[in-house]
Amino acid sequence: MDIRWKPNVTVAAVIERDGRYLLVEEHTADGLRLNNPAGHLDPGESPMAGCSREALEETGYRFEPQHLVGVYLSRTEHPTRGEDITYLRFAFCGQLGEHDPSRELDTGIVRTVWMTPQEIRDSAARHRSPLVLQCMEDHLRGQRHPLDLFYVDPSVTHNPT
Repeated sequence: MDIRWKPNVTVAAVIERDGRYLLVEEHTADGLRLNNPAGHLDPGESPMAGCSREALEETGYRFEPQHLVGVYLSRTEHPTRGEDITYLRFAFCGQLGEHDPSRELDTGIVRTVWMTPQEIRDSAARHRSPLVLQCMEDHLRGQRHPLDLFYVDPSVTHNPT
């Protein structure tokens, strides 16, 4: 039987301010891990809208993507849990907006942390995925791509009633 392979599409915010990057500490099946503000792309939204939503839900900060940092493919295997998941991640950098300290963070998010590049490198064993470090290094190298690389057909966001 043929099975169609479908990677999980995720979006991530690479947020830098004053030489530090905003990460989230979150509960995972492997314990507390560090990650970029990130999550799955929801039906009916563009990658940029999904990134803004995830950043707000996980950090309480408004975030407007302005550039694509990169497109990443990674695989997570946990044979004991029967997991073999491939992720297709679109990572964005952009404009950090207002913070709402009263906003409740997503389930599983323990806290947000601002870390230097070296602190992020030193904490690699605690990263949720190797993409946390890769996205930051690409950002530090100045990797930026225009958002007009994306075309979102109206059929994606059209919600027939």
